[in-house]
Amino acid sequence: MNYQTTVSSNEETKKQKKSNKSTNEIDQKPTAAYVGATWGIVIIGLLSYCIGLWNASMELNEKGYYFAILLMGIYAVISLQKAVRDKAENIKVSDMYYGISWVVAIASILLLIIGLRNADLALSEKGFYGISFLLSLFGAITVQKNTRDIDFINTKNEEE
Repeated sequence: MNYQTTVSSNEETKKQKKSNKSTNEIDQKPTAAYVGATWGIVIIGLLSYCIGLWNASMELNEKGYYFAILLMGIYAVISLQKAVRDKAENIKVSDMYYGISWVVAIASILLLIIGLRNADLALSEKGFYGISFLLSLFGAITVQKNTRDIDFINTKNEEE
């Protein structure tokens, strides 16, 4: 008899642990250090890219080209991250929007590569623009993800 009671209580404990585990996994907010680091990455990436453009010895139209690619890339990766996250959460996303987000994100990277390949810049300058561009895109994705995670958890906690 004691065996039955022990088994029942063990099964209930296992169920509680499973439900607590899934709740804890969902309720994990990004730490303040991680959120701060991602904002730092975005700011460092954007500032270094823009300061590099400001100090570059290229014509204004060429600077505008690289700046427009930066803006296009940032918007595209944020939009793409949102679409991917919406799909993962079973929120309706049109296939056209999802496809356009991928195309524009890839196009911004390709346009930067093509522009830098054909630019009359030192190899170190080309690498600088490429790395600061990718740093900015990565930072924008993570900031958007953290913002959405925090908002989701706050909304969930308010509902409970």
